[in-house]
Amino acid sequence: MAGVSLKCGDCGALLKSVEEAQEHAELTSHSNFAESTEAVLNLICTACGKPCRSKTESDLHTKRTGHTEFVDKTSESAKPISLEVPKAAVESDEQVDASTSSQSEEMIVPEVDKKLLEELELMGFSTARATRALHYSGNASVEAAVNWVVEHENDPDIDQMPLVPANTKVEAPKPTLTPEEVKLKAQELRERARKKKEEEEKKKEREREKERIRIGKELLEAKRIEEENERKRLLALRKAEKEEEQRAREKIRQKLEEDKAERRRRLGLPPEDPAAATPSAPVVQEKKSSLPVRPATKAEQMRECLRSLKQNHKEDDAKLKRAFQTLLTYIGNVAKNPNEEKFRKIRVTNPSFQERVGALKGGIEFLELCGFEKIEGGEFLFLARDKVDVAVLNSAGSELDSAIKNPFFGVL
Repeated sequence: MAGVSLKCGDCGALLKSVEEAQEHAELTSHSNFAESTEAVLNLICTACGKPCRSKTESDLHTKRTGHTEFVDKTSESAKPISLEVPKAAVESDEQVDASTSSQSEEMIVPEVDKKLLEELELMGFSTARATRALHYSGNASVEAAVNWVVEHENDPDIDQMPLVPANTKVEAPKPTLTPEEVKLKAQELRERARKKKEEEEKKKEREREKERIRIGKELLEAKRIEEENERKRLLALRKAEKEEEQRAREKIRQKLEEDKAERRRRLGLPPEDPAAATPSAPVVQEKKSSLPVRPATKAEQMRECLRSLKQNHKEDDAKLKRAFQTLLTYIGNVAKNPNEEKFRKIRVTNPSFQERVGALKGGIEFLELCGFEKIEGGEFLFLARDKVDVAVLNSAGSELDSAIKNPFFGVL
């Protein structure tokens, strides 16, 4: 297949003709070119008609204008490349070679507008990039230089200082704007950069706020899960206590039955008939029901104390619930901080304590069941550090939680 372009072996750029290759060589000092069957792209923007020679140019055009639709007309413009240099070009090259051979030209940095160069440097551009942009944009304005940088930011020599022959006369660009307009334009660019920076800061602050909200939600969820697990643990502990109590009662009953059978055997009496013994059970139970039965475990005693407290003050439900909440706070503080004496010592004469707990019959008794003892003539309730029983405190907390949340607590 015939070659349709020239490819620079140094930077990979595709060129349509020998003339473009020569211009590329003069600008970049690249000299390694080869014929290629890859055609130079011809992408036409459907919105404004601008031709783009590569995908990079079309991407930059899209970024700058927002136009996204292009028509590929590469096949229409692709033609076999002619490697013959036009006669006029050959003559010109010969003249250049002759003049070069007679006198080597000195290359210097082109002169650019100092004020515009200073403006670009203040905007963050390097001196080489700002000088190149001003030189190739004709020293027209800061905006024109910035647009040139945007269009050529992917050039391999973008950060190299441009060089021109020393004898080249660079005509001073005709100012297209008055000094006042230049000042206003520079101020506008600075204001635009400031607003862009403020928008970025606001965006970062919104992201940080979202992150804080997310972390807060995660902490709340972790706390909820921890409380739920603690509640399940207390329920499992209460269930285990009830099962252990039931097993202990069963063992005592079996032991009593065995002792009774042993006594009958020693006395030479026949074994007791279970069928005959059953009718007497209700009678015995009925006789015992007339006497108060003291709860066997600490948890039952606490439950009975809270049930009595609720029965004695059932006319004021809000006051009763506040008392339960206060007791739960006292118990929770000691369970979480057993080494803190301030949580293990309560002034009985404190007006707040009296209003919430002390004035209610059964409030102080409940704290005493938890291990608190009256000291200093009954002025304080104190729980010694060596008498802190976490299991008892957990049982107390579980009973108080049930009294607060269960509407039928103390009714049945």
